[in-house]
Amino acid sequence: MPAVRVDGIEVAYDRAGRGPPLVLAHGATTDARLFGGQIEDLADEFTVVAWDEPGAGRSRDVPPSFTLADYARCLAAVIEDVDLGPAHVLGLSWGGTVVLELYRNHPALVRTMLLVDTYAGWKGSLPAAEVRSRVEGAERMLAVPAEAFAPTMPGLFARQPPAEAVRLLSVMSADTRAQSMRAQLTAMAGADQRDLLTKIEVPTLLLWGELDARSPVEPVAHQFLGAIPRATLVVLPGVGHLTNVEAPEPFNRTVREFCRAHS
Repeated sequence: MPAVRVDGIEVAYDRAGRGPPLVLAHGATTDARLFGGQIEDLADEFTVVAWDEPGAGRSRDVPPSFTLADYARCLAAVIEDVDLGPAHVLGLSWGGTVVLELYRNHPALVRTMLLVDTYAGWKGSLPAAEVRSRVEGAERMLAVPAEAFAPTMPGLFARQPPAEAVRLLSVMSADTRAQSMRAQLTAMAGADQRDLLTKIEVPTLLLWGELDARSPVEPVAHQFLGAIPRATLVVLPGVGHLTNVEAPEPFNRTVREFCRAHS
């Protein structure tokens, strides 16, 4: 298992394949295991790297003061540790917000961006009332006793998910640490990256589920499309928030074609 240490925090990641680097950043309450289907399928053409963000999976815990810029700094360290030059960087949901912050602070490490069912921070993409509702819901989860803590997120799928996907999400959810979730929540709720979108100069793929209830195509995906100069939007029909799990074949094909075109 490769790992890199950043200010005393060990950050683990999976690496497979050969070719241009494709770095995958997962969403909240998950880890690198979320991208098992992408690692297996895309490693024939790319060096696929999927991290366990700080505080998730095999990586060490984060301090209470950990910020969005700190997450981005750790992701930059992973890309530098892979040592294959600028990477195609994909972020799903909360992971996309981290990828945007990576581009803000470390643009030379980013060859292209692939933003999947994500946000320019909750504050930057959602109505204030919705942000308050999500924060309150998360706070209720965090208030339960440790033995009863079991974060769930409604609206991940547009249809009945595969049984294996449910099992995997249950395992990852059970491994979620309350301290990590609080750090993510604080960073995500207060983030507003709208100022960054018009400054993005690399080719950017926006990959969305048509029926995503967490980050709706309208208005969120269209917000990105209207602001990022070199953005392309691909909407997968009949799919919800976790497009890579619900529709892995068209997801992987779209990612492959985009990265191949810009390698």
